[in-house]
Amino acid sequence: MIKSYKNTIEEFNQTINSLKHNNTDLTQKNLELETTVKDLTAEKNQLQRDFDSLNKKGPVCFFMSTELSWSDSRQYCRDRGADLVIINTEEKQRFISSLVSEKVWIGLSDRENEGVMKWVDNSTLKQGFWLKDEPNDYNGNEDCIELNYNREKPGWSPLNDWNDLSCFEKKKGICEK
Repeated sequence: MIKSYKNTIEEFNQTINSLKHNNTDLTQKNLELETTVKDLTAEKNQLQRDFDSLNKKGPVCFFMSTELSWSDSRQYCRDRGADLVIINTEEKQRFISSLVSEKVWIGLSDRENEGVMKWVDNSTLKQGFWLKDEPNDYNGNEDCIELNYNREKPGWSPLNDWNDLSCFEKKKGICEK
């Protein structure tokens, strides 16, 4: 009986040691899982910051494949959830100018009030990138603005390539979302 009692005590101690070992293993596994969750949360947060940063980089631009009047070009863009491009910084002007290889409409005009240039979002022009002697409202009939791609023209630069033109001329446009 004493032997049986001794065996029972040993088995009990083994069971306790085994439980302690299992508890230590579970604690370690729990710590590992908590670390993994923290790492994944940090990675998710970084991905969200990267995604937000990409969205803040600016609008997405696309070129029309059809030549239309300024108003029809604007409607074309709007039908696609966009509008004609607004170019309100030198950096954006250089970028847009580097993309074009022909004359295209941009989202600027003085249709409402001659001499008061407004963007399609109704903001007023603060900085222009005009060709020499432009805008000139030739024949009193030039109220819409094109980006006048002409790298061969003497004096051309990406910072002086806007021209006012009749809004009824047909050309492609640049849309931005």
